[in-house]
Amino acid sequence: MACLGVFVAYLPVTTVSVSLPAIQRSLGASTSQLSWVSDAFVLPMAALILTTGVWGDVHGRKRVFQTGMALCALGAAISLFSDSVQGVWAGQAASGLGAAALLPTTLALISHAVPDHRERGRFIGLWAMSLMGSLAVGSLIAGTLLEHVGWRWIFLLPIPVSLIVLVVAAFLLPDSRAPHGRRLDWPGQISAAVAVTAVVYGVIEGGADGFGEPAVVATLALGAVSAVVFVLVERRSTSPMLDLALFRSPAFTATTLVAMISFLGLIGFFFVLSLYFGMVQHLSTIDAALRMALMSGTSLLVAVPVGRLMHRVPARVLITSGLVVAAGAMFSLTTVDAGTSYGAMAWRLVLLGLGMGAVMTPMTASAVSSVPFRLAGMAAAGNNAFRQVGGALGPAVLGALLTTRAVDALPGRLADAGVPDRTAALVVDTAREQGLGAVAGLDLDAATGQALGALSESFLDGMRLCMTVAGSLALLAALACALLLRPAASGAPGASARPADAPADVPAGISPGADRSRPTPVPAPMTGTSP
Repeated sequence: MACLGVFVAYLPVTTVSVSLPAIQRSLGASTSQLSWVSDAFVLPMAALILTTGVWGDVHGRKRVFQTGMALCALGAAISLFSDSVQGVWAGQAASGLGAAALLPTTLALISHAVPDHRERGRFIGLWAMSLMGSLAVGSLIAGTLLEHVGWRWIFLLPIPVSLIVLVVAAFLLPDSRAPHGRRLDWPGQISAAVAVTAVVYGVIEGGADGFGEPAVVATLALGAVSAVVFVLVERRSTSPMLDLALFRSPAFTATTLVAMISFLGLIGFFFVLSLYFGMVQHLSTIDAALRMALMSGTSLLVAVPVGRLMHRVPARVLITSGLVVAAGAMFSLTTVDAGTSYGAMAWRLVLLGLGMGAVMTPMTASAVSSVPFRLAGMAAAGNNAFRQVGGALGPAVLGALLTTRAVDALPGRLADAGVPDRTAALVVDTAREQGLGAVAGLDLDAATGQALGALSESFLDGMRLCMTVAGSLALLAALACALLLRPAASGAPGASARPADAPADVPAGISPGADRSRPTPVPAPMTGTSP
């Protein structure tokens, strides 16, 4: 049930990414509106994932799991019948709420069913494989459907799958909840939701209208203030949504930073690459999907041997190496152009998939195993929350960089192509006001071919900047892992560890319930698989 839940939760990520050019053409969406098609899904997932984790601890994880499946089906149905970009936003938001309920709940269900932290690593590996499998299969499903029917039908599959899993769970899924009393932390939830929403909204609108606009500045300031309020509230809460003492574990801190930074680059990469295949290479949807599936498929295949290596090779080595490989792949993508062949693109995407496949399973297992068993649910929710914050910022940040750099380069590219000044002014104005995709719909008579060629070149300028930033983020995450996920804290061979059946200690400042009077040492986390 946990693997099926995370599969459904992540299915919209690549199905929608592959379909972005078709959605843009059909609904006439601007680049910033297109960013919201992705972020309308990721934003509620990031903002509410901690709350749903607590809700499952309090009211039962089975109930939250079923609610998440129902919301995924509802959101997919809304998007399926939408005839406007705003309708797709609404459907994506409902699906994002469902995913927010599923992600922490599925990991908490695994932690409840497999209390042995060493054995648990193997099942978390299966969970991570299901996540990557969803990304791989989603692009192929979307490509096939768009090739033969239309983009709306990419939202059909989650409906029957969610409903079937919902019914099966009612009979087969055992319920569980936190062994110690917790309650919803409304001040923390409200401040966290406001902070995430304001920052992502400010970045998207700043990329479209300029970061000097008063509304954008005010929104980003609101996000910063809300983040400070969240920290203050959580430090004083008797039942915090996210106990900040978790960050006293270097392993948890490292994996959380890696999750946020790597997903910012990864989800932003999907967004930019899908536009490149559609606007520059003019590939069919199925051809674009096959190329994107190379990355996700490779990650899925790599997850199997990586899961077996986790009890022999320190998590620090696996994650850092994977991030360096991923960074190299992203930097290599700065050399592609409109005529890059399938083979030249394929090895880059396989290399990226190889790197990300080495990161996903040990990253998740380290976050959950770096804290006591009773806090595994909170750790899972916290790690997923920061991962989704990065995922929400990915299309926003890289989309803003792409648009800004491409529009800035467009006048020079038009001049180099010999486009008349009056026509060039029309093209630039259209790109600034309606987005890069709107230029393709202009009738420029004899200058159409030249203008489209200049548009492709300016897009490539923006894409190269995005790939440079994404690669740099991967290196930054690798550095954070190398510095914080120390060998003694990563389950390295020879590191001290408690027996599987020994009671879990509580890190200093973290309590199983409301008692915070006696701090105890932080335990060395275990990130290995089954013995």
